[in-house]
Amino acid sequence: MTVILMLVMFATFLTIDYLRKGGVKEFEEAEAEAAPVSPRLHPKYVAGFELAENRSYHPGHTWALQESPTLARVGLDDFGARLAGKVDGVVLPKRGQWLRQGQKFATLQRNGKQVDIVSPVEGEVTAVNEKLLSDPAVANTDPYGEGWFVSVLSPDLKVSLRNLLNKSLARKWMADAAQQLQMRLPAMAGEVAQDGGLAVHDITPQIPHVKWEEITREFFLT
Repeated sequence: MTVILMLVMFATFLTIDYLRKGGVKEFEEAEAEAAPVSPRLHPKYVAGFELAENRSYHPGHTWALQESPTLARVGLDDFGARLAGKVDGVVLPKRGQWLRQGQKFATLQRNGKQVDIVSPVEGEVTAVNEKLLSDPAVANTDPYGEGWFVSVLSPDLKVSLRNLLNKSLARKWMADAAQQLQMRLPAMAGEVAQDGGLAVHDITPQIPHVKWEEITREFFLT
């Protein structure tokens, strides 16, 4: 009789444990479904140019987005993309190549001319944006998204990021860059007023053909 009672109690405990775990699981699943989705960052604009606030910027108009403690994705900022215009080709570094912060790492080609841009971080190239190579125009239309350039494995990423601009410093720097551009190209004042105060995607019609390399190199620090 004692053995039977023990078996019944054991079975009861198993049943209670099963129901309890099932209830917890259902609660966790319901809670997960009810959890709010992280909102996408709303774009911020400074003097007509988009400034993604989750990135850090090099004065040569390239950006770095930290994706892990030692991995960063890099690309050309909105100012640089609009200044360069719809390029015909992009030359990117090879996987395994080591980049130095502030040194040339990629080349933009347009109408037989070309300009280099500098790397915002130091490290080894681990991935290259193949879409950008096949469709260079995406660097102009979506510089913070599909128009990224390469991913970089940087052992000292924190050091690289400390040398870049972000938040209020980045906003002031972008405003200054826009002012300098308008001084170089007075017609830009009208262009920035288009599209509700945003700079047009391709500023190059305001740049004399022979001056494209000179002006882009001035702002890209190359």
